[in-house]
Amino acid sequence: MLDLKGYGHLLLDGAWMTIGAGLVALAIAILLGLVGAAGKLSGSRAARLIAGTYTTVIRGVPELVLLLLVFFGGTILLQRLFQLFGDDSYVEVNAFFAGVGTIGFVYGAFATEVFRGAILAVPKGQLEAARACGMSRWLVLRRILLPQMWRFAIPGLGNVWLVLLKATSLISVVGLDELTRKAYVASGATKLYFVFFGVAALIYLLLTIISMLLLQVIERYANRGVRRGV
Repeated sequence: MLDLKGYGHLLLDGAWMTIGAGLVALAIAILLGLVGAAGKLSGSRAARLIAGTYTTVIRGVPELVLLLLVFFGGTILLQRLFQLFGDDSYVEVNAFFAGVGTIGFVYGAFATEVFRGAILAVPKGQLEAARACGMSRWLVLRRILLPQMWRFAIPGLGNVWLVLLKATSLISVVGLDELTRKAYVASGATKLYFVFFGVAALIYLLLTIISMLLLQVIERYANRGVRRGV
């Protein structure tokens, strides 16, 4: 029973794929979030419009719809591009890149708001004092704004990670062998649907608990030396 009829290793492989896909998607989301927050706080009207449109549209469209659009729509687009050059071979978008890219793009919109709030939470007086001391804009960004911004952003980014990790299960619909896909394959072969999907749910729960513990450690480290109100 512990070996799950020889399919236990499949779930472990799927769990590693889920973690890997989640981390890559998180990196994409953080990068897009920083760019989006900079755009929203920019003095350029065009940058604010683009960043605002990105966060509004992406947060209003389901992740699954975007994933299917990227995977199947991207496949059709690639085939037509190849046909323009006289190549009629079948081309398919890679499931990993389509899934991870879509999830990262979607949660980049949420990370944008996290970073925007974190930047605004940094006391303006400190930034003005740094400029008054003769610091350049880059030096103020590197020594004053970014270190404190991360302290305010970590709780929000932690929530983004927890939701993003579970959202990786959507990538199973395009054939990526992550945890949900492996559970589906194993349950289909053994007809033990409750067992395998139940174990998959427990693995997701375990990953969430571990993530929460790590986030608590990171938050404590980020807030070291900060005086807390009584």
